[in-house]
Amino acid sequence: MAFDFNADDVYNIAEQIEENGAAFYHKAAETINDPYYQKFLLDLSTMEVFHRKTFADMRAQLSDKEKKPTVFDPNDESVLYLKSLADLRVFYQKEMDTSTIEGILKAAIAAEKDSIVFYVGMKDLVPEKLGKDKIDVIINEEKKHIVMLSKELLSLKK
Repeated sequence: MAFDFNADDVYNIAEQIEENGAAFYHKAAETINDPYYQKFLLDLSTMEVFHRKTFADMRAQLSDKEKKPTVFDPNDESVLYLKSLADLRVFYQKEMDTSTIEGILKAAIAAEKDSIVFYVGMKDLVPEKLGKDKIDVIINEEKKHIVMLSKELLSLKK
């Protein structure tokens, strides 16, 4: 059974991914002794919390048309499926090396890339009339995180 998702579904999952990211960065900061990197990771955690709120606000501003279910799904199984996929593939319940700052940065970059891949895939499932263009906002936020993390990783090599 194939069906489309709407922007409301995608923002719902984006909120969960950002929440998972905030928890990851916060927990990773607890494993690092270096105050600079602790602050860097805690700042990323704070950004994820802010992004979650931003996506929740954007979700609240969606039109009724963009929130309208695309199929009969009284138990919200499609959203539960997406949530479990996001949890398994992006930040959460995933093997990550958090024993060194290099491992944390590499794991974070991989998770941010996974989130972009997830959103790009979701974008293909959301019709234009249901808010497809709004998913680009999420993708651009994740790209910014990759740039920050990559710069930090490269600075370790110097």
